[in-house]
Formats: sequence, structure tokens, C-alpha cells
Amino acid sequence: MHISTFGGDEDAATLLLHGGGVAGWMWEPMRTHLPTGRRLIVPDLPGHGRSADQDYESHDATIDQLVRVIRRERRPVHVVGFSLGAQLAVLLAARHPDLVDHVVVISAQTVPLRAPGLMVSLLHASAGLAKKEWFARMQASALFVPDELMTDYVRTSASISRTTLVNSVRENIAFTVPESWESCARPALILVGAREKPLMKRSASVLHDRLPSSTIEMVDDCGHGIPLQRPEWLAQRIRSWCDGGRA
Repeated sequence: MHISTFGGDEDAATLLLHGGGVAGWMWEPMRTHLPTGRRLIVPDLPGHGRSADQDYESHDATIDQLVRVIRRERRPVHVVGFSLGAQLAVLLAARHPDLVDHVVVISAQTVPLRAPGLMVSLLHASAGLAKKEWFARMQASALFVPDELMTDYVRTSASISRTTLVNSVRENIAFTVPESWESCARPALILVGAREKPLMKRSASVLHDRLPSSTIEMVDDCGHGIPLQRPEWLAQRIRSWCDGGRA
């Protein structure tokens, strides 16, 4: 798994986990608003970007890889995840609280679809479209990918294998909150866009209800793309949360 790191090692590191269909580059607009010395760990998850040479197998297999990355830091890290990466952030905090300091969960689906088999079948049939530039550009608008990152998105979309696409989406649409989340003692911030679909808002509520000590916030004027729609605001909110502030 390809890992990019930034900043020094004086402070606890922040692990940034991207969503499905993109890669670590999606954090660039937000990263520019963080202090240059802040230590950041930005992987390209399996099957994505510069890790496209290994297929995405499952959330469990990816968690195993991320645990090894975190343990190399020799102290707990802050974990920030978006969409598919947000589900991984939940699993890390729930299963490995000793490795996680603060956690920020952005737009995680936690309510499974009723007919996941149908969705997977459609993906098998249409996976080739992801490699078409016109289709990738159409999908990019739904994720609020800015023009300056469009080339990265088109390249990432074209490199995703059918196996990665099917496995990552299957895991995403079937995800449920793990039981150990209810006893998670890590400070947890749950964010969802005010303009996201009802399913995503309901998912955020489920996550919060299962961990009442968490903080849930609805982000104004955002759909399913908070890190790319409001990068400066998100950088400030992450700094405040991970540095111990909650306001």
C-alpha cells in the first residue's frame, strides 16, 4: 500500500483515509490549510491510485494493513476518514482503540442497502464504464472534484480494477456499525453534509445513537463531498477536534 507522509514527528500523526474511487490526492485541498509541520499519513488504499497493483479485498484486510502502518508510529494517531475511508475509521476506533487518539468520521454509510446483490450485479455489468473518461468526468461532478484535480480523478478511475470496484462497493453498501463501537472511549466526531441523501443522514444518526458520547454535526451547503467542498473549514475543524477542542 502506497503511503505519503508530510510534516515532522513532534506531534501525534493524523491518518487521512480517502473514499472509494479516489485516492490520497483528494485530501490536497484540505492539506494546504493545515500547518506545514503537522505530521500526516496519507495512504492510497488498496486498489486505488498508486496502490492499484493490489486489489481491494475487504475492509478487514485493509484494516490489517492500516494497523501495521499505525504501529510504526509507536503512539496512537488521529484518524480522519471520508465515505469508504470513514467506515475504516470506525472499524479502527472500535477494534483498536489503543491505536487511535481522536477519530473524525465524514459521510459514512452505516445503513445497509436492502438489495446489495442487485447493486453488485450491476457493477459487474458496468465496471468498464469507469475506465471511460466521459463517464469518469460525469461521476466526478457528484463527488465535487475540482478542476485542478480532475486529471487525478480520471487517472484513478481508469486504474481501478473490476475486482476492486466490486469488492469495495460490496463492503460499503453492506456496512453496519460494529458492536465494539458502543464501548469506544475515543473522542469521536461525526460529520454529514446538510445536502446529502436521507440514507447518509440516517447513517450518521445511527452511528451517533450507538455511541452517545460522540459529537454529530451537519455541515451546511455540503453534499457527499465535504473535504472537497469546504476544505478550509474542515481543516480548521479537524485541528480543533484533534487538539482537544470541541467547539
